[in-house]
Amino acid sequence: MSEPLTIRCRENGPLVLPAQFKIVDHQGNEFSLPPGKELIALCRCGHSQRKPFCDGAHKQVGFQAAELARPAATA
Repeated sequence: MSEPLTIRCRENGPLVLPAQFKIVDHQGNEFSLPPGKELIALCRCGHSQRKPFCDGAHKQVGFQAAELARPAATA
């Protein structure tokens, strides 16, 4: 069994994940992933000029998102 895909939420920044995925628009058209990258950053601030990919705009607009995952409940 392979490891599950891990998506990392960068504090006040993008979602970062390994480049082994496909992303499509609402019509099913595939976006080309940036070539030569092991990790891909997806915008979550809404200000990137390269959506759905991050271009660093979150730094200029003061995007804040520092969510933390809740610890798993113990039985």
